[in-house]
Amino acid sequence: MEHRITICTSCKHKGSTCRPGYELIDRLRRALAEAGDAVPEDFEISGVACMAGCDRPCTVAYHGTKKATYLFGDIDPATDVDDLVAFARQYAYLQDGWCSSVDRPGKLRKSTLARVPAALIAIEESEVLAS
Repeated sequence: MEHRITICTSCKHKGSTCRPGYELIDRLRRALAEAGDAVPEDFEISGVACMAGCDRPCTVAYHGTKKATYLFGDIDPATDVDDLVAFARQYAYLQDGWCSSVDRPGKLRKSTLARVPAALIAIEESEVLAS
């Protein structure tokens, strides 16, 4: 199973040149490394230029093979890393990535911008009836 966490690097706090995405990438990488076996799967962490969450910086996405994708906003590198690590632990165990907001840790209960179902392609034979 492949897991990824993608963090927006172009998000800025309003009225500031601060780009907290880079700081968040560093802090989250360190925290996941320190978590060791507490997070059962490896997570690739990378930055991306824009995730269109500009009004709610910093935005973070969790992706997994054949799993729902989550997009979170309003993430603060100084205070929310523990919640991100806790969700990585939880997400690693979710077969399809699906969980309700009340099951997500801390701030992630209320900062979800989107949950996108896994892209599973079903091919069916069908007959089109002509009228």
